[in-house]
Amino acid sequence: MKLAKYRFIIKPRSELTLPAYKGSTFWGGFGHAFKRAVCADREGECAKCPLQSKCVYSYVFETKLFSQSERLKNSHVPHPFVIEPPLEEGQRYGIDEKLSFHLILVGRAVDYISYFIFAFEELGRIGLGKNKGKYRLEEVIGINKGKEILIYDGESHIRDEYGVIDSVNLVVEALQRDYHQITIRFLTPTRIKYKGKLTKDIDFEVVMRNLLRRLSWLAEVHCEEKWDMDWKGLLNRAKERVNTVHSDLRWHDWERYSQRQATKLKMGGFLGEITFEGDLTEFLPFLKLGEYLHIGKGTVYGLGKYEMR
Repeated sequence: MKLAKYRFIIKPRSELTLPAYKGSTFWGGFGHAFKRAVCADREGECAKCPLQSKCVYSYVFETKLFSQSERLKNSHVPHPFVIEPPLEEGQRYGIDEKLSFHLILVGRAVDYISYFIFAFEELGRIGLGKNKGKYRLEEVIGINKGKEILIYDGESHIRDEYGVIDSVNLVVEALQRDYHQITIRFLTPTRIKYKGKLTKDIDFEVVMRNLLRRLSWLAEVHCEEKWDMDWKGLLNRAKERVNTVHSDLRWHDWERYSQRQATKLKMGGFLGEITFEGDLTEFLPFLKLGEYLHIGKGTVYGLGKYEMR
């Protein structure tokens, strides 16, 4: 798999009024701006458009299943991007302040970074948040192994070196140490289903089941990499060899407004920490990838973000 991580820095031109959790606001505004910027038929439906198979907007935001895998048929297809909003809960930003958020792209979407930059510039012209506050996109910075590369300077210069991250390097990094205990800290509401219901009562096998499903779908749909492995054996070992030492997970309720459905949707998830102990080595590469690509539902607007220690 290939992926890339960028920091977008914006400066308000007028006051921005945003919710405490900003992920869905950025996501919804970005989708509207993206379609406005690149779509040949802004008012039409993607499914009926003759250009759908060649359209960047359709691929990124109305992601359809290109794989013929039986395992993936009739399944939710993950989008090839994650928007990580700022974690602070401030709701008003004046013209003397700056605001930053992260964007993670996966597979073919990495090649479309210029489109993402243009779409977020367009969103700044349209306006963001409750009061449609305008902003200017000042910088886009590529992040790779702690190094930062200026991708866009706010004018017209976009560099070619995008700082693409190869998952092989992440795997090697994850396997350099032999960990027997890890703590996973969930930084944004995390929505994981177990036996058809959202829950915070999870164990290591539930974490790995959800994580492997998401990562393998991203690899197959967006990177043309089908993971051939003993899924059942891996999950059995996750259940038998790794125990929960401590859990301090708590439920956090929040709502987002859906423009498509014209209603508020409840989007609760859990936050907090959980500590696992056992034979963790073979699971670390997947957990490391998950730090970039998140876990659970609602990942496109930043839900399911975690960090390991």
